[in-house]
Amino acid sequence: MVVKNSIKFNSQSERKSLEETKVPPIFGLPPDALDDKKPTSDFAVPIIDFAGVHKSREAVVEKIKAAAENWGIFQVINHGVPLSVLEEIQNGVVRFHEEDPEVKKSYFSLDLTKTFIYHNNFELYSSSAGNWRDSFVCYMDPDPSNPEDLPVACRDAMIGYSKHVMSLGGLLFELLSEALGLNSDTLKSMGCMKGLHMICHYYPPCPQPDQTLGTSKHSDNTFITILLQDNIGGLQILHQDCWVDVSPLPGALIINIGDFLQVSSLIHSWT
Repeated sequence: MVVKNSIKFNSQSERKSLEETKVPPIFGLPPDALDDKKPTSDFAVPIIDFAGVHKSREAVVEKIKAAAENWGIFQVINHGVPLSVLEEIQNGVVRFHEEDPEVKKSYFSLDLTKTFIYHNNFELYSSSAGNWRDSFVCYMDPDPSNPEDLPVACRDAMIGYSKHVMSLGGLLFELLSEALGLNSDTLKSMGCMKGLHMICHYYPPCPQPDQTLGTSKHSDNTFITILLQDNIGGLQILHQDCWVDVSPLPGALIINIGDFLQVSSLIHSWT
């Protein structure tokens, strides 16, 4: 999975200012890390309509089974999370990241045990090049953060969104269990739902988007990732040695099969 950069300028002066700047060397990636990211139109990420879960659950399970086995990722629509909740968490993330720097600085930390952490680039301390983004992270379950520890700009949005995501996660693990040929509560009984780690990224305008990435190639060390992207796009996934755009779909959520679930599925193969 990789996220490319998009440029969005608010004024002619801002455009001119960025055109006169360059990506600092710490964010620059070697050409061989960038030249293979051209997307193909030969494939399209599966889209699964959850409106049919109660009417034809077996059909939905079969679609999830095929998507998980062949893609490891799919988009879901009619998933039960209100559009207003999706819009508010997106707005809350933007509000925080566009706060005064002094406000954000109070949440900046390298201590990963803290409740809420704002960080401008985790990769700078673990790899040869950083990603062009800012982020904040927070554990929302099983030990939810004290609301007062969360920034006012996104506090209510985070709490509301996390409740809906946990409910959707429960349904997803039931359907994934059934796709594995198991009882619907198997994955949940294994502890797959014991934790919700919320990560919210913000991608500032980039003066040289061909020199760096918003998020470099990676897999998720989770059971599943429930991902909400905005309408700008840029997310790509690797499928059959080709990079495929995950086209933004209003109201949709992206479900990514994480490393832990892949390991667990080795015990219960997709049959």
